[in-house]
Amino acid sequence: MRGEPSCPRCGGRVRAPGLFSDSWQCAVHGPVQPLQPVLPPSVEALGVVTRRAQVPVWMPWPLPLDWLFTGVTYAGDDRSGGRATVVACSGPAPLGGTGELLLVAEELGVGLGARYAGIDGPDPGPHICGDKPPQAKVLAAGRPTPLWHVTDAPDDRAVFAGEARGLWLWAIVWPEQSGMLLYDELVLTDVREAGAEVELLPCGALTPRLLT
Repeated sequence: MRGEPSCPRCGGRVRAPGLFSDSWQCAVHGPVQPLQPVLPPSVEALGVVTRRAQVPVWMPWPLPLDWLFTGVTYAGDDRSGGRATVVACSGPAPLGGTGELLLVAEELGVGLGARYAGIDGPDPGPHICGDKPPQAKVLAAGRPTPLWHVTDAPDDRAVFAGEARGLWLWAIVWPEQSGMLLYDELVLTDVREAGAEVELLPCGALTPRLLT
């Protein structure tokens, strides 16, 4: 899917580096890591992102039963590489219907996770109570990783955030009740470190969640 880079925080147009600035610029948010056009789900698209990523590309692996990979993109440019990544998956929700999950890994201040979470960004810190016990936990690259519920998100989704490998990890789930997925210890793999089994990744249709 072709298109122009956009602001990771608001989706607005960005101005490429030029004579007066060496960074991408959003008229609202100033210097940003440009969000690249969303790639329809395929093993090849995932490979494009993993080769450019400077941060993890988190994927539930194995995928929950009957779940599919439904899209991927990253924020960054050819010079800096991917400084934030987002992977989308969807499948049967724990309480019926269809659930959708976005996993975002990003450096401090990028703001991509906050955008998909539907909160004021760029980072989850003000919206989590890190001094209280975490509400969820995942196993990220073999390490137990606590996640805290993010407050102030819209009612249609459940949002959790924490830290993995020194970077923000966001888990955003629709509908809100599907947050139950995070109460069981979901196993996440950094696709950059995955082997040939990624070739067997089941792919579905591109989710519109990545396009909002």
